[in-house]
Amino acid sequence: MPCYSIEGVIPVVDPTAYVHPTAVLIGDVIVGPECYIGPCASLRGDFGRIVLQRGANVQDTCVIHGFPAADTVVEENGHIGHGAVLHSCVVRRDALVGMNAVVMDEAEIGEKTIVAASAFVRAGMKVPPRSLLAGVPAKVLRELSEEEIAWKLEGTLTYQDLTKRCLATMQEVQPLTEVETNRPRPQAPDVKPLIAAKRG
Repeated sequence: MPCYSIEGVIPVVDPTAYVHPTAVLIGDVIVGPECYIGPCASLRGDFGRIVLQRGANVQDTCVIHGFPAADTVVEENGHIGHGAVLHSCVVRRDALVGMNAVVMDEAEIGEKTIVAASAFVRAGMKVPPRSLLAGVPAKVLRELSEEEIAWKLEGTLTYQDLTKRCLATMQEVQPLTEVETNRPRPQAPDVKPLIAAKRG
C-alpha cells in the first residue's frame, strides 16, 4: 500500500486490518483491528489525526482529512460507503455514512445513525443516535427501526468478513482472456440491499 510519513509521523495499521494496495495513508493515521480500507481511499493525516476503531470500514474512493489539532474519528463498527468524504468530524459507534455523502467539520454522527447516500451534513451538526439523516443540507427525518439497525450491522459484519477474505486470498493477477467454463463466484455472505430486505 502507498504509505507515507510526514515530519516523522508514520501511519499505524493493525495486522488484522486490510488496506487495499491502491489506498493511500499519510502521516497521523491509526487503523484499528479488523478494519477494511477499500481501493483508492485517501486518508490524509498531514494536518489532523485520523482514527479508525475496531471493525470500521472505509470503502473505495473515500476521502478522510481534517484540520490541524482536530481528530477525525470513525468509531467501532463505523461504516463509510463508497465515495464518502469525512472532514474533521466524528462518526459514532455502529453508524453508517452512505455513498457520496459529505460530513463536514465538527459534525457528530450519533451512534447507530444512518446518513443517506449523497447527504450533506453541515459543519457543527450534532445528530442524535438512531436517526435517519438525508438531504442537502441533511435533516433528521425520523428514528431508525430495529430492522434498519440490524440491517446496517449485517452489512458491517459483511465487511469485517471481507477483511478476512482479503487478508487470506487477495492477490494481484493478470486477467484471463476469456470466461472459463463453470466460472466460480466469490464466496461472499448473503447480504441484501435494505429495499430488498424490506420486501422480505
